[in-house]
Amino acid sequence: MTSYSYARRAATVVLASMILANPATAADLPEATGDVILTVDGDISATNDDGKALFDLEMLRAMETRTFVTETIWTEGALTFEGVGLETLLDALGVKGGTLTATAINDYAVEIPASDAAPDGPIIAFHVNGEPMSVREKGPLWIVYPFDDNTSYQTEQIYSRSIWQLDRITVSQ
Repeated sequence: MTSYSYARRAATVVLASMILANPATAADLPEATGDVILTVDGDISATNDDGKALFDLEMLRAMETRTFVTETIWTEGALTFEGVGLETLLDALGVKGGTLTATAINDYAVEIPASDAAPDGPIIAFHVNGEPMSVREKGPLWIVYPFDDNTSYQTEQIYSRSIWQLDRITVSQ
């Protein structure tokens, strides 16, 4: 085998390992065909629109979803929330850590450490009690933690991260 062949083979191995280490590409996210309700940008590796990931409701519904029942300090009684786990969304976008700046329709913003995105952690809820949430009812998206399932979520700091009328997230390292 010539030195050129060795170099070519080494370059192929390096390229393959880079692809395997970062499998998400623009082709991995379908285009949003409905109204965009969530835009994610920043340090993400999967996009579908000029460095951003745009999601319509059907794209979020197509992801693995979770449901839990919890009370919140803003509503009366226990409610059933359904949505995509924050960890599921971040995994799909290739996010490996950092901080999320979650921003609402009215430009109110909160910072959430990516480490909050745990398998039994918060969801980006799009249904409450089986129904879509209107803007008037804190929708269409609301980051909700399972407050009743884990008392460590019952703190002012975590309550402050439960942003409703969510419409965009920026990921930074």
